[in-house]
Formats: sequence, C-alpha cells, structure tokens
Amino acid sequence: MRRRWVAVARGDAEPDLVLKGGQVLSVFTEEFFKADVAIVDGHIVGVGNYDATHTLDVTDRFLIPGYIDGHCHVESSKLTVDEFARAILPAGTTTVVVDPHELANVLGTLGVEYLLASSKGIPLGVYVMMPSCVPASQFESPAFPLEACDFAELLDRARVIGIAEMMNYPAAIAAQPEVMSKMAMTRYTRIDGHAPGVSGRNLNAYIVSGPGSDHECTTVAEALEKKRLGMWIMIREASMIRNLVDLLPLVQKHGDDHCMFVTDDREAGTLLEEGHVNSMVRTAVEHGLPVPTAVRLATINVARWHRLEELGAIAPGYQADIQVLPDLERFVPELVLKQGVMVARDGRCIPFDSRPIPPNVRDTVHLRPMSADSLRVPASDAAELRVIELIPNQVVTRAATGIPRVAGQAFVADPTADLAKVAVVERHHASGRVGVGFVRGFGLKTGAFASTIAHDAHNLVVIGVDDDDMVLCVERLRALGGGLVAVRAGKVMGELALEVAGLMSIRPAREVADALHQLEAQLEGMGVSLATPFMYLGFLALSVIPELRITDQGLVDVRAFERVPLGMT
Repeated sequence: MRRRWVAVARGDAEPDLVLKGGQVLSVFTEEFFKADVAIVDGHIVGVGNYDATHTLDVTDRFLIPGYIDGHCHVESSKLTVDEFARAILPAGTTTVVVDPHELANVLGTLGVEYLLASSKGIPLGVYVMMPSCVPASQFESPAFPLEACDFAELLDRARVIGIAEMMNYPAAIAAQPEVMSKMAMTRYTRIDGHAPGVSGRNLNAYIVSGPGSDHECTTVAEALEKKRLGMWIMIREASMIRNLVDLLPLVQKHGDDHCMFVTDDREAGTLLEEGHVNSMVRTAVEHGLPVPTAVRLATINVARWHRLEELGAIAPGYQADIQVLPDLERFVPELVLKQGVMVARDGRCIPFDSRPIPPNVRDTVHLRPMSADSLRVPASDAAELRVIELIPNQVVTRAATGIPRVAGQAFVADPTADLAKVAVVERHHASGRVGVGFVRGFGLKTGAFASTIAHDAHNLVVIGVDDDDMVLCVERLRALGGGLVAVRAGKVMGELALEVAGLMSIRPAREVADALHQLEAQLEGMGVSLATPFMYLGFLALSVIPELRITDQGLVDVRAFERVPLGMT
C-alpha cells in the first residue's frame, strides 16, 4: 500500500481523487496556500500540483481538516449514534471521541459494547474513552458499577483509546486503590480529567494520579493554573454550559498549545440549529481569534492529545478528512469528505443505513409504585433548609438556604419564592429509594416536569410545585420506558420517549429537536425561563460538581464530599 502512495506522491502513478485548485490550510504554519490535494486509499499522499482521471474542482474554496470533537457524550443529544452522525457530518465534524458513561451507568459494560457496535461502519469516526467512574461517586446508584476488572478486556478493543473523565477527583487525589488501578491499565496515558475548581497542592496530586486534560474550567485563572502545570485545556461549549468566550483570552494571551475545543453535551436542537464544533470555530473567529488558530483548536490539537496520529491535518500521510468551505465566516461546508469519500454535501448527510437497536438496551425503567407520600417532607424545627441554587449557563450550583411554606405539617414548594421541590427516584432496581430536596432558579409556577436523564447514574429526576403532578410525571415515564415529560394540573402537557436506556430516542434528529422545543414551550408557559431546562434538571444529581446536589440517597455537599441533611439548625 505505501509503495503505491509513494509512487503517486512522486507523480509516477495516478491518485484515486484530486481536489483541484483550493486554498489549503496548513495547521502547522497557520497559513492558506493554493494547492491540489491527491488522495489514495482514503489518505492524502500529495499536496501540490497533481492530476487524475477523477478530480473535484474546488477553485476559490478553502480546504480545512475535518473537525475532531475531543470530548462528547452522544447520549446528551438524545439521538442514536447513526442519527447523531447525520446531524454533525454536514457541520464538518468527521471524528468524535466519546465517553459513553451515560450508557454505562444504565447498562454497565453492555452500554459500552452497544456504543462500539452501533458506531461500527458508519461514516463518522468514533473513538471511545472507557468510562472511569460508574458510579461517579459513592453517593450515586447506577444499575451496574464498572470495576477495574471490567476494564481490561474493553481497553483492548479497537477504537477504545483511553480512560474518560476521572470525575471522582477526591478519590484520585486520595490515591484510592480502585481508582488508581483503573488508570494504571493505560500506563497513565490518555486519561481525561474532570476537576472543577481543584487548585494548589490538590491539583498537583490530581495530575500526578494520572489525568492530563480538563474540560471543567470556567475562568481564565483556573485554566491558566492547569495549563501551567501541563494539562490540556478542553474549552467547552455545550448546549447549557458555555465557557468558550470566557476562556478565549487564555488562548489569545498564552497561545493555543495544550488547548482544544470540545462540545461535551449538545442537544439535537443545538446541533441542527447552531451547529457542532463549527459553531465554536465561528464564535472564536467572531471574537478575534485568527481562523488558522481556531481551526487548530478543533483539529490537530485534539489529535495530538488523543494520539490520533493520522488525523487533524491536510498533509501527506494523513486521512483525507477534509471540509470544502465557500467562506471563512459562516464555517458551513459545501462538501465534507471522510477518508476521501463524500459524506455530506450542501448541508445534508449522504444517506447510509442505520444500525439495528438490540432489545437488551430497551425497557430499563424499573420503579416501585409511587404515591405523594414518597415526596412528603415533614415540617421540623429547622431554622432553614438547604436549597440547591442554579447558576445560569453553568453546571455548578450554589449551596443556598431557604424557608419553604408549611402546609399540612409538611414543607412544600413555594412558587412565589421560586422554590420548587426536587426528587430523585431510583429507577434501575425498583428499590423505592427517593431523595427529596428543594431547588431555586427554574422559575416554575405550576405543575412539574421530569426526566430519566439524571447525570451520571441516570435515575429519574423530577421537580415540581405540586406533589400529585410530580407523581404523575414518574408514572408517565414508567409507561414510556424513559424520557422527558411535563405535567400541569393532572394532565400530561408534553413528552418525549427515550427508548434506548431511557437516554436516547429512536426518532430522527429533527423530530427529537421539535419534540424538545415543544416541551420547552410548555415549560415556559409554566413559568420556566431557562433556555435548556431539561439539561439543568439532568445535572442536579451529578454528585461530583460543586456545590450542592441531590441523588436518590439524599443531598450531597460536594465541597465536603459528604451527605448532608435537608434541615439546618
């Protein structure tokens, strides 16, 4: 094979395809230059002056590498993998590095197996990082924990390239044996981090334990401290959590080395209407970053961290993953090639067959019958109650306090004070375990809404200002087999079934996006003003993000990393 590549590169043999006359971006020198691109066996073998029987005229067009998303969760799109690919290929993303820890929390190793099988043979390059923390902490209740013994066989699989975000950072800093043994299986290479707010000696300890990247930085100061110590900074722009503009000064002042773009969690509507990695490049350029630098953050830098040696550049020896752009403002490609084959054109994905969905990834919602008594919070002598307070556009919360109304000798929601009740219901083993608390920031005035997406253990999470409506939400999700639902005055106002693990829909992306928009419109009519309310809801149970969270086991003070009572004396 290489002998033919060399012959074509010399000009002694004919390429399979030549892209003629485009302006090629070198991610190495950060310049555009006019050149033909010769392709053989899905790889670039020459950049210069070439001819072939099969050519594609790209005169006056800009050629840049296909984008690589360095850290994302397909499940957050609520789409199956093949439908996710149809949504992002037209935006120029040709490769993703995914962490299937949502599927793993619901299905165990079967979730990772399903992700690998369903992504095999599709025109999107899918690499998998082995979920490191299932559960995320001892305060969460997944269906099946992933132990170090589960890692050995899966880490040897094709396309499994490392260990995903080590979010149990207290355990890593404490060098707990189970955590350390997982990371040792990679010989301490290609381990993604997750260390929100970790600083000083604890940050040094965390890095030494194994992780080399982080996608949880929210300020330049935090990112700079981590970059100074050699960490790769994953600049995140998700549907809910928006860190790109805040972190761009890090790149502008200290360079793009050890930095990259990631999307983490993007919903279907965001993918279809805003874009994928291309929207990050566009925003970065709008805020003053040079085009070549913005593209490097979405291509070669990602490839270097993940050691994807053949990806990220238009140069000899690299895979022919190429975008053809009409301009450098919108970053909407006319053509997208994956390994030299056209996979998208004029905003549409070239059709390909869907992968079958096995029955063992469905029917994952197992609940004990529930009544309003399960949600009752008896009134006590507590001066105040702990309250989870949302922070707009961020995944972190504040540990606040409040005094709910008392009715029938119980603490109840108070919509006049923006104080709603929140509950997490264990949904994997029908244990009947329910954690109940209060939350501020949704603006909910009436009714309730719920989801079987509750990071990371993905139990059922519901918030409401009426207990009976909250119960109806739970019962409706039981009937759907998982999904999203909104209820008001005893009536289901809208729903979206998520048949695969209670996380992903079997419907096309456009239908999923429209259903979610309709649900959000219903919630707006119920007083909710947040742009992505179900994403905020889903993160309330993530017990490794400061400051205050709730799981089926109760309230968790993440700073102290311990369970705490609802009442404060």
